Amino acid sequence: MIPLAINIKRYFSLQEFAVVFLAIVVSVSAGVGVFVCLKKEVVINDNGKQIVAKTMKTTVKEVLEQNRITLTSDDYISLGLDSRLQRIKKNEINIKRAVPINITADGQQTRLMTYRDTVGEALANSSIKLSEQDKLDGAALEDNIVRDVSFRIVRVSENEATEEIPIPFNVVNRENSRMDKGSEKVVREGKEGTVQKIYRVLFEDGKEVGRELAKQAIIANPIDKIVEFGTVLNHKTARGDTIRYSKVLDMRSTAYTASFADTGKYPGDPYFGITATGVRAKKGIIAVDPRVIPLGTRVYVEVAGNTPDYGYAVAGDTGGAIKNDLIDLYFDEQYTVNTWGTKRVKVYFLID
Repeated sequence: MIPLAINIKRYFSLQEFAVVFLAIVVSVSAGVGVFVCLKKEVVINDNGKQIVAKTMKTTVKEVLEQNRITLTSDDYISLGLDSRLQRIKKNEINIKRAVPINITADGQQTRLMTYRDTVGEALANSSIKLSEQDKLDGAALEDNIVRDVSFRIVRVSENEATEEIPIPFNVVNRENSRMDKGSEKVVREGKEGTVQKIYRVLFEDGKEVGRELAKQAIIANPIDKIVEFGTVLNHKTARGDTIRYSKVLDMRSTAYTASFADTGKYPGDPYFGITATGVRAKKGIIAVDPRVIPLGTRVYVEVAGNTPDYGYAVAGDTGGAIKNDLIDLYFDEQYTVNTWGTKRVKVYFLID
């Protein structure tokens, strides 16, 4: 009985072991099956470094934590942290790490973290705005971002500036035949005109760097100043008179009276003392060559040397010997005629 009982006991023990073993196998298989059914394939591209993982996690955040990958607020990730992982297709997560860049603008330096590829993209997605006119110093918009790159934004602006410039007036000199030579008078005062110029002024960071004339217009024409000047010749005589004349001749002079010796007529002759022009001879009548000094011409005779001027006279007589540059001066005194001889004179042709 005892061996049988032992065998029966052993039999049940083996059965029990088999059941337990089977249960374990089933459980493991089930677990493996569940893992196989629930596992997800994830590819993480972390700034150029690739990590391939299989995970039971359900969200992007969980798989990053599982792989000890941390992000800053400035980094880029292609999927949201709360995004659920897909079981039936490969999950790809792309991460771009932000790097610092240094920007100087508006008198301040800013250290900016960015994951963007180019300078232009980094500025477009920052609080520092770049207008179409602004320029970059130290970089270009298409340049790739590198760590700690430094550049400056030059603020470019344009404005208008108006300038009014005086236009000088001209001085017009005009002859006046009624005024003595050497004298002048202002007939009309001149006045400056004004030209308005409008410039396009370029500023960089508030400082003027250039200007270009955009347009100009004359808003007031200048008014000429008119000055009249005298053309009449004048001369101050030894007597202190100022005479006005049209021309002056250097001549020779002799002297005569109405005596028979000078005229060939005696007193009582109806033509005694009568000149060629019909006027009676007297002081101030001179005999001339009419081809040189027309009869009736008013003159002033200035005598050279210490002899007093003959003075004012009229060409009112002629004489057979009076030719070319010779004139004959009438005197009442025979003594003056006798002592006169021939003297150099200047004959001024007078005008009113």
